Order: sequence, then C-alpha cells, then structure tokens
Amino acid sequence: MCLWQQVESWDDARIRCISRTHLDPAHPLRRNGVLSAIHLAEYGAQCMALHGGLIAHRDHGGRAAPGVLTSLRDFRMQVQRIDDLPDALHGEARCLVSGATGAIYEFALRCAGQELASGRVSAMPLAQ
Repeated sequence: MCLWQQVESWDDARIRCISRTHLDPAHPLRRNGVLSAIHLAEYGAQCMALHGGLIAHRDHGGRAAPGVLTSLRDFRMQVQRIDDLPDALHGEARCLVSGATGAIYEFALRCAGQELASGRVSAMPLAQ
C-alpha cells in the first residue's frame, strides 16, 4: 500500500510529498466509511520510507534495505478524520539521524495550509 502519489521535492535531509488517496472510498485503512486521523502516522512513516528509498537509489543504485518501524513519538493530531478533507495532503519528513542501525525522522502533514498531524518515527533494518 503506497499512500503518497507524488514526491514534490527531496534532498539529503528532507522530502515533501503530495497525495489525494485520503479521498478514495476504497482506501484500505477506512473503517465504516471513515478514515481516522490516526492513520496520518502511516502517512508520516511512508514519507520517511520514500526518502530512504530515494537516498538508497541515488547512492547505491538499488533499493533500501527492508526495515521495521520501531517507534512513533510525540504524535499529535489536530483533526479527528481526514476522509472529509477536500484538498490534497502535503507531507514533509526531515531526517534527524540516519545510519546502519536505523533512522529517526520528524514529520508534519498539512491540508490547505492547516497542520493535521506531526510526530517522529524511528525505523531499523531487518536482520538479513
């Protein structure tokens, strides 16, 4: 499941993404027709994963190592649901720490200039 539809920009430290997947009536995370704002944590984590994949492709010509989300911290939601937001979601993730043992990113998600959610996610590579 890929929630982001477009990478707006990225560099060594951050990525900006855009999506309208929250408007899809068949969104896989909807329950009883509603897409809760709690799922913005997944949007934030996928921003981080996209950034890691782009860096790996650029630096090594391949894919990033498979990983696992290890923590979600300081997650704050400003709305209850997101399926009723008419505009595109804009996500930004910024790398705080990255190395062989994992990465930590902070993220913020907005719609029409309003912050919807923010937090930090950590991930580590799976043992090969």
